[in-house]
Amino acid sequence: MKSSSPVITDMKVVPVAGYDSMLMTLSGAHAPVFTRNLVILTDNSGNTGIGEVHGGESFRRTLESYIPKVVGREIADYRNILLSLRNPAFSKNSGGEGLQGLDLAKLKFVVKADTALECALLDLLGKYVNLPICSLLGEGKQRDEITVLGYLFYVSDGSKTDLDYIDEDSSGDEWFRLRRKPMLTPEQIVEQARAVQNKYGVRDFKLKGGVFRGNDEMEAVRAIKKEFPDARVNIDPNGAWSLREAVELCIGVKDILTYAEDPCGPESGYSSREIMSEFKMLTGIPVATNMIATDWRQLHHSVVSKAVDIVLADPHFWLMNGSVRCGQLLSDWNMTWGCHSNNHFDISLAIFAQTAAACPGDITAMDTHWIWQDGQDLCDDAMKIIDGKIRIPDKPGLGISINMDKVMKAHELYRKLDNPDRDDAKAMQYLIPGWKFDPKKPCLIRE
Repeated sequence: MKSSSPVITDMKVVPVAGYDSMLMTLSGAHAPVFTRNLVILTDNSGNTGIGEVHGGESFRRTLESYIPKVVGREIADYRNILLSLRNPAFSKNSGGEGLQGLDLAKLKFVVKADTALECALLDLLGKYVNLPICSLLGEGKQRDEITVLGYLFYVSDGSKTDLDYIDEDSSGDEWFRLRRKPMLTPEQIVEQARAVQNKYGVRDFKLKGGVFRGNDEMEAVRAIKKEFPDARVNIDPNGAWSLREAVELCIGVKDILTYAEDPCGPESGYSSREIMSEFKMLTGIPVATNMIATDWRQLHHSVVSKAVDIVLADPHFWLMNGSVRCGQLLSDWNMTWGCHSNNHFDISLAIFAQTAAACPGDITAMDTHWIWQDGQDLCDDAMKIIDGKIRIPDKPGLGISINMDKVMKAHELYRKLDNPDRDDAKAMQYLIPGWKFDPKKPCLIRE
């Protein structure tokens, strides 16, 4: 029987690595190197499809196990390909908790390796029908440009470790030089925000919290708002604050804080959803999450309990189709879609942009870590953030093309790693001997 669309002839899974700064979060300090997994498909028409997802050997092994079930299939049958690969054991073993306590060991229950394959399949399909991926998702393309926020971090001094953090002191780019240096004070955070705005033209900012005491972090938020009075500013302490502390910090700051992302977590026998619902009622501050609504069942309970206003539906958690479906529901319910981010290359940046372009309604400014990885692109025509926005390319599929020389260079860096799995505790233990993750203690506070 003659096939109606091109057939997949090869599937490669390529683990890659790139350089990072000593970014601080509740879970510790980023290592000098981050890892990702790429999927590269080819079909019998000569096209290449690409995708990217989180790093680590468990994701690599999962993707490699898919190869016999993918090669030989038609690209137009991509939905059935993905359906045949679903693994119900992940959701069954997670206990339904997801990331409520930000335990990175539970990422495998939230992140879907399938996203890298889904994207690569859609990339091929888009090239076959000569349409961008966003036109193949949901109700089709909703916008030409995606607004992006400036994702700010406290950064520690990597020179206090014997780890291989890079510096960019010789760079002619102001932001590239600054992003590898320690930035721990409100003044330094404002300097960081200025550099990000100068480089990318962003108008909105998000500060990653969970590093210092809440009062100190809110001081930095106030400093950002003072410097950029027209900016939408939010903070994400990853649930580190107690309900009482979160309320005390956020009462009466509606003119400063646009929304709070996961301000508090589970406590006293109550779930994060129950606690954040109380936070909303007591403060009137809108709430965003990427921790308590990471699947459909959690989304249902989050909406019913009125715990959130903005769901950061990372396509690496939901798949691209699922993230857009989530966006459609949120739009119908007069809620807001947004996108969570992790360290990533330019392929995931394109995944975010294509997904956001297909989400209806008034979506919020998109998260991305890419500004911290800018300059390490794996494609020759990576999307760029200009004037605070990413413009969807007038190209079919994902809109970018892989450069295998760059990929293999990133793969060689991966092969040099002793442990390719994420470990934010290792670098922290140089700053605080014996440091261990505690979901209720900011990472630099241990008394």
